[in-house]
Amino acid sequence: MAKKSPFDLSKCARPNILALEPYRCARDDYKDDGTNILLDANENAYGPGLEMTNGAVDGHTHEKTADLHRYPDPHQTELKQLLCNLRNTHHHTTKSLKPQSLFVGVGSDEVIDALLRCFGTPGRDKVLVSPPTYGMYAVSAQVNDLEIVKVPLDTSRNFKLRPETINDALSSDPNIKIVYICSPGNPTANLITKSDIQQVLEHPTWNGVVVLDEAYIDFSPEGSSLAEWVTEWPNLVVMQTLSKAFGLAGIRLGAAFTSPEISSLLNNLKAPYNISSPTSALACAALQPKNLAVMRRNRQRIVEQRDRMMRELPKIPGVGSFLGGAESNFLLAEILDRPRSRGGQPSNETALALYERLAETKGVVVRFRGKEVGCLGCLRITVGTEEEVDKLLEEMRSVLQDIYRNGSIGGAEDVQEQDANDIIA
Repeated sequence: MAKKSPFDLSKCARPNILALEPYRCARDDYKDDGTNILLDANENAYGPGLEMTNGAVDGHTHEKTADLHRYPDPHQTELKQLLCNLRNTHHHTTKSLKPQSLFVGVGSDEVIDALLRCFGTPGRDKVLVSPPTYGMYAVSAQVNDLEIVKVPLDTSRNFKLRPETINDALSSDPNIKIVYICSPGNPTANLITKSDIQQVLEHPTWNGVVVLDEAYIDFSPEGSSLAEWVTEWPNLVVMQTLSKAFGLAGIRLGAAFTSPEISSLLNNLKAPYNISSPTSALACAALQPKNLAVMRRNRQRIVEQRDRMMRELPKIPGVGSFLGGAESNFLLAEILDRPRSRGGQPSNETALALYERLAETKGVVVRFRGKEVGCLGCLRITVGTEEEVDKLLEEMRSVLQDIYRNGSIGGAEDVQEQDANDIIA
């Protein structure tokens, strides 16, 4: 039995979405199983316009190349089942996820947009975010003409969520339809506690959706994902992606675990064939046991380099504290205006100079985050390979030494900082 909740989908989702008759195609009823003559979708029956030899194009083998003249599976049931198998850990419930509880999109960005279109009436409704957080929530909200309400993370407690303040905002404004919570956070790299999320879910009167973005969850301790918890809460959506731990950013595959009722609305409003056949094939392959083992080996190597960076970066004069947590594949590090031994303080000017010089003269690209709430002087640094971390450590030491000796670059500092900070990734 699902948790008791005031959530009422019939009053939360937009009426036009509830009434939507989804696009239907013949493949909904007659599958492309190799036995049918398919003359329903105006496809090219002679195959893809590619010169192929034994399933290869220009000497490179491509997944499902021979089938590229056919539209992909509109339902992706096999892929969804594999994702369910991955997340049915029973750490948080005895219930099991089923494909009916899944929506898959072109990266998490499509999931973010689909949720806004499903629940947010343009020009009236709002979404709540807790900065510092992923920038696409606000971008997508603006595209959909939805106002943003901000309840910043608690910077005095290492970027903890503030569920009491969030619930106060939800009580005072019924037009807030979605709460986005990023866990592990971006750029904070820390997990949001299950109890804090539950406190928002247990709001006694609010009729809206809690969206938990778990893009980096596979870098967190075993059992951290709350994906299966959607079987207990009717208004919980858990987003995930294959872009991070799985190393498949190029295939653009995101997923939303949620109730069958919300999943049905999201699947109704999506484009009919939103997931390409190569994307589906590669994702299904990645979720097979032998390839899950590869992912876990690579993840362990990343964790080892993350731990190394946590040991070695503070040894560089001018690198201050790590903010947030370390449950992801990146770290948020303070850059100081002078070495700590000389009383250095976090400095956007120095951090920006380091960011620009690393990229422009050393070929090492990190992220400036100094304009985010509570992130003064911060760079977000992704964990690379052992060789990449070697170069990062060497060049950061060299560039910071030069900055302290000769001074940072001048110019329109505020504009430069904002431009650097506004890059979304």
